[in-house]
Amino acid sequence: MNWLLLVAAGLLEIIGVIGIKRVAEKNNWTNNLILIVGFLLSFQLLIRAMETIQLATAYAVWTGIGTVGAAIVGMIFFKEPKSWARIGCMLGVILSVVGLKIAG
Repeated sequence: MNWLLLVAAGLLEIIGVIGIKRVAEKNNWTNNLILIVGFLLSFQLLIRAMETIQLATAYAVWTGIGTVGAAIVGMIFFKEPKSWARIGCMLGVILSVVGLKIAG
């Protein structure tokens, strides 16, 4: 159950990051609400998940989902550059997170 909470926390972190980007483009109530609610819910779920998941593992998974997810969202929705190098780096993040889980 806590792993599902952790994955949901990572996905909500992506929502928070989308909020940051939207606020940077247009600072209004809607975009600020996306930012604040995304991160608040993300932190709450991360806190719950960390009741049974080790700190390093939980944080690596949470930030890994957020990092890779934000990069994908940026490439798809915000016209950020797409390259094999970026995709390779995202794969490196994923492999590092999996490695921490396996090692811990």
